[in-house]
Amino acid sequence: MRIPLGYGKTEIDFEYDPDQFQILGTEDSLIPLSDRQIGEKLDNPIGKNFEETIKPGETILIVVPDATREIGCGQIINLLVRRLIANGTMPFSINIIFATGLHRKVTEAEKSSILTPFIFQRIKTLDHDAKDLMQFMRLGETTGGIPVELNRKLTEYDHIILIGGINFHYFAGFTGGRKLICPGLASARTISETHKLAFDFERKTRRAGVGIARLAGNPVHEAFVEAVSMAPPSFSINTIVNKRGKIIDLVAGDYRTSHEKACSAYAQANTIRISEKRDVVVVSCGGFPYDLNMIQAHKALEAAANACRDGGTIIFLAKCENGLGRDDFVDWFVSENSKKLAERLCEHYQVNGQTAWSLLKKAEKFEIKIFTYLPKETTEKMRMIKIEDISKEITDSKGGYILPYGAKIKIEID
Repeated sequence: MRIPLGYGKTEIDFEYDPDQFQILGTEDSLIPLSDRQIGEKLDNPIGKNFEETIKPGETILIVVPDATREIGCGQIINLLVRRLIANGTMPFSINIIFATGLHRKVTEAEKSSILTPFIFQRIKTLDHDAKDLMQFMRLGETTGGIPVELNRKLTEYDHIILIGGINFHYFAGFTGGRKLICPGLASARTISETHKLAFDFERKTRRAGVGIARLAGNPVHEAFVEAVSMAPPSFSINTIVNKRGKIIDLVAGDYRTSHEKACSAYAQANTIRISEKRDVVVVSCGGFPYDLNMIQAHKALEAAANACRDGGTIIFLAKCENGLGRDDFVDWFVSENSKKLAERLCEHYQVNGQTAWSLLKKAEKFEIKIFTYLPKETTEKMRMIKIEDISKEITDSKGGYILPYGAKIKIEID
């Protein structure tokens, strides 16, 4: 049988034996929401309707993700802006800012794609730079002593509206919601200090409470929420999209409770239980934007690692057309092993160092064969074997799993 596996903006037609391989996670059968259905959900939020809260003449800052997220933003932003204008808000009173965190600046082409050309040509957009000290205002400290430095634009508007999407996140629990502001619009220092909470510096491993689909008791999530409470949004829109990036559900309203409800719905629909781990796991991130670069793509390995036996083989499809995500990411892999990398991380913590540690731990535990645009010398430094033909890596003697959308699912063992 054949199955298309996402690879950048294209697909790889993969042939497999159904007696040997089981598919985990398939295309959603739900029909995407129409504009009318989305409007009905916006009319029935958790808490107050945004049109009841926002008065004519007040200024609005809409926060949206960058190109590494697929949330159906274009459909939402068009409906939202039109409704705001119909409610009495002038177009020049609406600005849009991209929550890039430590990611690179969003290109003009990406802005047009994310927002649609119609909105991009009519509504002013703003850029965030986590390293530009002039952009930030210190709003206080978390109870753990972390300085909360957020983009000062968050304090210059009457209302903040978040548009985010829900997906699993390997240490923050879930994407979306509070992450649009912290780390999305936080300073490099605040981002680093909050991300540090994911790592136990004494045991040199992942901190207790941190992990996929975990919010309660997760110190990273709790720090994010505490930081955002110092510049609370007026309204939040949380989308759930299918594997093709079309909106199939939406929860709106209070920025905390609407996010939590959307996360619960997403986890229930995208958690897959298996009875055993197997020798071979073929995993695709799901294509663009999940495999835009290695820092994003590696998240799909979390699900693959939970489905593969120790010492087994993971065949990893990750185009990484934009490279690693950061040129210095590969420098972490000069460490002899993950233990040495963890020691370096303790001496000089960097957010991407923790990502490198997570990737190296998996590369030590499994044989990872990667089908990618990245050069062979780069994949070898990361302890992954670059391959040119996926089908040649499969033998009839080995049984396994195929994960067509590895970045969007969670695997649990019964």
